[in-house]
Amino acid sequence: MTLPSSRHLLRAKDLADARYSDPLAVSDLAAAAGLSPAHFSREFRKAFGESPHQYLLSRRLERAASLLTSTDWTVARVCVSVGLSSVGSFTVSFGRMFGMSPTAYRAAHPPAAEVARVPACVVRSWGRPQVRTFREDMRTPATVD
Repeated sequence: MTLPSSRHLLRAKDLADARYSDPLAVSDLAAAAGLSPAHFSREFRKAFGESPHQYLLSRRLERAASLLTSTDWTVARVCVSVGLSSVGSFTVSFGRMFGMSPTAYRAAHPPAAEVARVPACVVRSWGRPQVRTFREDMRTPATVD
């Protein structure tokens, strides 16, 4: 039984979405789709409107934008964490996609410390009294005869 080629393409697209930070190449995505790299690239562009390389780069840049606003990591650390190796190329590609440099993008958003979300269970835990002075805690247990 053979699957429709669009199903194979979705398998490659899912791989790019899940492992964008890994050093994926078009040949890796093509292998996931079970197609030759050239045929895969043509079919991917026809199905999704952009090349596999452009799609993977878009996922990486979207994740980088999220990290720039939610962490205090350096631009270089963000670049490496999304699977890119050149900060210069990252800055140029980011500028093309978002219309500003990564540093300017971060400056245009509130600092990560202001938008950091603390889980409610942690807030409740820290809100509890650390030193208890309830009389029940002081009472000695009753002895059973």
